[in-house]
Amino acid sequence: MTQDDRPLREIRTFGRRDGRPLSKKQKHLYQTLFPEIEVPKEGPLTSEGLFGDARPLWLEIGFGGAEHLIRRGRLNPDVGLIGAEPFHDGVAKALTGIADNDLKNIRLHDDDVRLVLPNFGEAAFERCFILFPDPWPKRRQQKRRLIQPTFLDELAYALKPGAQVRFATDVMSYADEALWRFLQHGAFEWHAERADDWRNQPEDHEPTRYQLKKLGDCEPVWLEFTRREN
Repeated sequence: MTQDDRPLREIRTFGRRDGRPLSKKQKHLYQTLFPEIEVPKEGPLTSEGLFGDARPLWLEIGFGGAEHLIRRGRLNPDVGLIGAEPFHDGVAKALTGIADNDLKNIRLHDDDVRLVLPNFGEAAFERCFILFPDPWPKRRQQKRRLIQPTFLDELAYALKPGAQVRFATDVMSYADEALWRFLQHGAFEWHAERADDWRNQPEDHEPTRYQLKKLGDCEPVWLEFTRREN
């Protein structure tokens, strides 16, 4: 078998999916609550089908410990939030927050967002948050970073014209690469006019547990984009 004949390996943007053992409560919520609010694997997916009405949809990709997702859900009861996170302990934390706050406006996908994003169809989302995604800092790993041309094609298709995208990272090489890829794509407009626009945390941001650990090599970089009009 030649190298060209070998089957292509899926490029994953995350590592192992299991972390700490789930608590008894988390296991119970995974068995009872998750099936009720899981994003279906099959499409088409609509606001009406997921929430029963034509509310705006927001997307958070890689919500980690779900601090930001839960706060968004509490502050925006009339918005439908779709959270995607491949790590089981992160999904369990989201389930706990949803149950403790009796939130009815969040739906969860416990795997790679690219498996369901196309099922939402064109112009489905009004906002998207990508906060501190896995930076894959080693050069040989950087092909696994989420922000790639094919992903941006799918994201642009799923966003309404004028939709807002917030990307944040504390790894300088990822900030530089992500900004370059967004601008090269052509469907996204960057709004920064001065350094403070990307240095300062947005006023409406909810700090995440990962962010507060300060594990990166720089202060957080905040990149805000708008989906251009077609």
